[in-house]
Amino acid sequence: MARWEPGARERLVVAAVDLFIEQGYDATTVTEIAERAGVTKSTFFRHFPDKRELLVAGQETLSRLLAEGIAEAPTDASPLEAVAAGLERASGEMGPQNRELGPRLKAAVAASTELQERDALKSVGMAAAMTDALVARGVPETSAHLASEMGVLAFKQGYARWSETPQDDDGLAPHALDALRDLRAAMTALG
Repeated sequence: MARWEPGARERLVVAAVDLFIEQGYDATTVTEIAERAGVTKSTFFRHFPDKRELLVAGQETLSRLLAEGIAEAPTDASPLEAVAAGLERASGEMGPQNRELGPRLKAAVAASTELQERDALKSVGMAAAMTDALVARGVPETSAHLASEMGVLAFKQGYARWSETPQDDDGLAPHALDALRDLRAAMTALG
């Protein structure tokens, strides 16, 4: 096993997603994931407490980047402009591997109720981080919650669009920002 090779965490995520698609989440074992990734079972447990946590790999970093972007937005930015700054900050950290994993991850989540629940918790965590950052800027809590939920939805829609266009070299940010503009227009159209 290649324990010394870099990128073990990323290889574990890719291996798990592929195995979840091939044989289902419930039928996939930690041992199989570790073997597919070319690491030992103990290396798996150094990175993840269990296979459920593979889906939320990077959630803390993503939430932190979203919150930092919001905190660093200009002081006169509206709540949605601050959310846009958070989306730009977080999107800048997403590379080609994230884009390639998107469709496979979507398929794995769609096939498992447990993974759907983990994905929902990931969204809650992202929204909470953005809400806290907006409230810290002085945005009223109700407005902060609404802007954060729109931010989560924009991130998800933008990520889906980006992952479906593999020839796109502009990155995730333009897709996430376009999705946020679309959501803002839809909210305005609601009256």
